[in-house]
Amino acid sequence: MPQTAALLIAHGAPSCPPSQEFALADMAARAEAAGAGPMIAATLAARRPFDAKVAQALDGGGPVIVYPMFMSDGWFSGTHLPRRLAAAGLDAARARMLAPFGMDPLLPALCARRALEAAARMGLPPERVALVLAAHGAPSNKRPAEVTREVAAHIALLAPFRSVTCGFVDQPPHLAEALSLDGPAICLPFFATRASHVIVDLPEAVAAAGFDGPVLGPIGLDPAIPELIAAAVRRARTEG
Repeated sequence: MPQTAALLIAHGAPSCPPSQEFALADMAARAEAAGAGPMIAATLAARRPFDAKVAQALDGGGPVIVYPMFMSDGWFSGTHLPRRLAAAGLDAARARMLAPFGMDPLLPALCARRALEAAARMGLPPERVALVLAAHGAPSNKRPAEVTREVAAHIALLAPFRSVTCGFVDQPPHLAEALSLDGPAICLPFFATRASHVIVDLPEAVAAAGFDGPVLGPIGLDPAIPELIAAAVRRARTEG
């Protein structure tokens, strides 16, 4: 009987592919433990392993659920990933492409919850605190910024922060500008992992802006994410 397989796919780190391969494999294992069923992790940056893991998913003979660990339906997840999957033998007829991580319907509530917890640790009501989502953006594609702003708007409906705004690495308003504000504030990195933008670009912007509020961990590494991934994959398996 054909078996449905599940792939967890991220961009990875072209300068050091194994680093993100290990991190994503750990995420897939934790999603399995949360009830996703068997999951195979693969990054686009590790080319040969990517093709081998897609072939492994195809061995089950059934459809393949694809969970893109990307923040939007921009070029990488919307165009490049389907091309790479097709080149590795997974065509559109067998692929069940789920919404990218950054567009998961459960994500805004998790972001709001973590930001509210941070405000509580500051000893302040959220009405006195500004929240800034730090994200990638893309000068040549409007979708990454649009998705970030949509999440910010949802957070604003869920939690009464003084303001909820966005700052970007690759387009205006840039991070340093977005973080240059008066009064108490929290920065939430709207990234899937802890890579160069979180390790280098964000600290540089924090220093340039003189931002002295808490900078939370990347939302993609939150302890609740494996369950979020598992919930999406379970829904896809149930829908058949």
